[in-house]
Amino acid sequence: MKKKKGLLHDIKINKAYYLMLLPVLIYFIVFSYIPMGGLVIAFQNFRPASGILGSSFVGLKNFIDFFNSVYFGRVLRNTVIISLLSLLICFPLPIIFALLLNEVRRLRFKKAVQTITYMPYFISLVVLAGIIIDFTSSDGILGGTLMTALTGESKNLLADPQYFRAIMTVSELWQGLGYSSIIYVATLSAVDQQLYEAAAIDGANRWQQTIHITIPEISSTIIIMLILKCGTMLAVGAEKIILLYNANIYETADVISTFVYRKGLQEFNYGYSTAVGMFNSVINFVLIVVANKLAKKFSDTNLF
Repeated sequence: MKKKKGLLHDIKINKAYYLMLLPVLIYFIVFSYIPMGGLVIAFQNFRPASGILGSSFVGLKNFIDFFNSVYFGRVLRNTVIISLLSLLICFPLPIIFALLLNEVRRLRFKKAVQTITYMPYFISLVVLAGIIIDFTSSDGILGGTLMTALTGESKNLLADPQYFRAIMTVSELWQGLGYSSIIYVATLSAVDQQLYEAAAIDGANRWQQTIHITIPEISSTIIIMLILKCGTMLAVGAEKIILLYNANIYETADVISTFVYRKGLQEFNYGYSTAVGMFNSVINFVLIVVANKLAKKFSDTNLF
């Protein structure tokens, strides 16, 4: 009873803050928690005409069908490889970029670089996909000019499965490098400058200051962002891949999210696609829990 009175009293005192929090709570309740009830479809032979309550229950059949599918190994392999490339390349480079940007002393140049690198993030995925298609076509800058210079003949890179993963990784890096570095730039601006002054007096050069001051000061932010990244390891975005891929490159381009799209929205196999999506979500949940426990074990920083 005391806790209830305390909460009501706190709401009364901090009414403005709770009102600001209300839209966020409503958003997550409506778009994140209520839709979770639809996961029951994964255990049904779902028919829209019958609805959730009228569709027959099939247990784990949809999951078993997916695990026994000839596409299971392919979509899982492609998802893991693309996710690992993103983790190994697109995660550390924004940190390095922020560290380099932190060393720039000319404010105008620094702001110009930041603006230029932030801009690609705000390009629509449809426009971005159009740019990539044009650049990688047989008469584009990469597929035409560059490939002719390297191999002597032009090539449509998006028609060759061996180039798709590289195209995905490079385009993600180009689009997200500047935007992903924002949080690290903000963290670096909060580092106590007296630490650098004391290190300079002790004879430390800029490299030593970076290793012994800058990186330790932003390490907690890096760990938190790494945990969050691990939580979305298998959540490779389907939007850009759907806009880019074709049947010729399914071998390396087909991932779990695009497989869910095809099964659910093209083949109308809703129960099966929900089961695949649920499998993906469970694996991501396990990954974020494991990453958080490892971070808690080896450092003083953890997400929860």
